[in-house]
Amino acid sequence: MDSKKHILVDRISLSYHLPMNWQEVWGVLKWFLAALIAGFIGQFGKSFAHFLMKRRRNKKVPEADSVLTNPASGTASSDADAEQAYLKTQAKIEKKRGKTEVKRLKKS
Repeated sequence: MDSKKHILVDRISLSYHLPMNWQEVWGVLKWFLAALIAGFIGQFGKSFAHFLMKRRRNKKVPEADSVLTNPASGTASSDADAEQAYLKTQAKIEKKRGKTEVKRLKKS
């Protein structure tokens, strides 16, 4: 009977936790704050990177469109070059339309 009581006392003493002192609490809080700050920096860094990539893409698109809509802007050396660039662009557009039509027909 005495051995059963001794085992019960050991189990109770193992489940009882002493209160944490301030050094331990501060150590836990430092790790928690470090993880929180790292998550904050990671999330907003990712958002900032997406913003920069989107802004860079938007800057490139208007330059390409201005060359196609205004062939006399100085990038084409002659009317023949401008005409060739226009025909090349039209061929790309037609190719995309054809691919879109094939996809539409496959779905239906």
